[in-house]
Amino acid sequence: MNEEPRKRRAGGRAGNKARAGSAAIDQMPWRIPVNPDAPVEPLDAEGVERIHRGAMRILKEIGIEFLNPDAVAHLKRAGCKVDGTNVKFDEAFVMEMVARAPSEFTITPRNLDRELIIGGKHMVFVNVSSPPNAWDLERGKRSGDFETFKEFMKLTQYFNCIHIAGGYPVEPIDIHPSVRHLDCLYEKLTLTDKVVHAYSLGAERVEDVMEMTRIAGGLSEEEFQAKPRMYTNINSVSPLKHDYPMLDGAMRLAKRGQPVVVTPFTLAGAMAPVTMAGAVALSLAEALAAIALLQFIAPGCPVAIGTFTSNVDMKSGAPAFGTPEYMRATQMTGQMVRKYGVPLRSSGVCAANVPDGQSMWETSNSLWAAVQSRTNMVYHAAGWLEGGLIASPEKFVMDCEVLQMIQRYFEEATFATTEDDIAFDAIKEVGAGGHYFGCQHTQERYTTAFYAPFVSDWRNYEAWQNDGSVWTPERAHRIYKQILEEFEAPPMNGDHQEELRRFVARRKQEGGAPTDF
Repeated sequence: MNEEPRKRRAGGRAGNKARAGSAAIDQMPWRIPVNPDAPVEPLDAEGVERIHRGAMRILKEIGIEFLNPDAVAHLKRAGCKVDGTNVKFDEAFVMEMVARAPSEFTITPRNLDRELIIGGKHMVFVNVSSPPNAWDLERGKRSGDFETFKEFMKLTQYFNCIHIAGGYPVEPIDIHPSVRHLDCLYEKLTLTDKVVHAYSLGAERVEDVMEMTRIAGGLSEEEFQAKPRMYTNINSVSPLKHDYPMLDGAMRLAKRGQPVVVTPFTLAGAMAPVTMAGAVALSLAEALAAIALLQFIAPGCPVAIGTFTSNVDMKSGAPAFGTPEYMRATQMTGQMVRKYGVPLRSSGVCAANVPDGQSMWETSNSLWAAVQSRTNMVYHAAGWLEGGLIASPEKFVMDCEVLQMIQRYFEEATFATTEDDIAFDAIKEVGAGGHYFGCQHTQERYTTAFYAPFVSDWRNYEAWQNDGSVWTPERAHRIYKQILEEFEAPPMNGDHQEELRRFVARRKQEGGAPTDF
């Protein structure tokens, strides 16, 4: 790759504005990728029914522990069998509730050009979310801090292939937990104009994030509730539990029409059966139970099922990601979720500690499993290391190149079959033993015909040797640093930003959120 900066093709209003002549990369414009491929379906019809029956049997005979009294009360009114915190579900009730959920929905952030479609064949990518640590080539591994958090938010905004500013890309532990969400969401909403997320960690945090999203968009309460504007992701406490704060947050969002992604975290052999079929059945039971609750209290509220099923190293207990088991579990869950008719979330993950070959093949495996399963929302699509314990800006840049490759793979122009694409006249013009570099057919198309990399190096050996070659993480580090230098925050209405500042200041003065769940 030419180390000199190249002019970047911005994605119209949605693209990050860069100073002329100084752009760090030449990237594809903003778009919502559409996956044209038929999904991989490893299960036959009987296999689908077996896993479904297994999930329904878990719900009916074993039940799910709901550690939130309000949730239990709702389900008791719905006619579910309740014994303390244990709730058992009949299949007819679960399927009736799931049928209420939309198969597709939109999320509209403050920049209307960034509106997303979740569902169908659409596929959107989310930044790395929630690692406690960061790692880069200069500073090595360290605990997360606010400055690093803001760096990742700038990367999230800059890359057109990242569609959602999800959870905190790294946890800023230098800010007190009671007010951390206020500072983080202020930066999210001002450094980006993309869809944002709320952690379901107590009523105050969820309510504050919804209110800040409303303020940033200049929305009335009626406008906010009229359509999805942000979302949350909740995890079950596998096996077979949903905890208090996540259920509380999920119910609050559902009542105001905001999407909830339910993602059980099931590791086969640890928190789930060691067999993939057993792990997937358990995961589905946990997800469907929460969705049934949400649809009972807010019929038609937008929801999605997430999969985070993988295997562990049975010698150490360490989680493994991007493995063949992970890929099959993702494909199987995708097949099952299509049966239930709701959108699917999966992840781009790896277990590697640094942005090396292992990190890229494991992440690529998980990303292609997302493609094969027809995932609609890919969490942790850029920047994830060490099983989610580390966020790396170099890995973020490297992953974004893979995401662009996937988007390019989706492009219909790549496999069009018109007479002009067959190129008979060009084949006749070149004839036997010639080349196509200079023919008119090539010259008319070469600027858009193929993917242009910004991290990978496709030069010949002599060019690579003579201009000071560097390893891919080093090249990614240079790009990350230049992005920070040229970054300009997207515009925000001044009145909205001032109201946002006042809200944050007031909530801090009030003490923020409690930290003693």
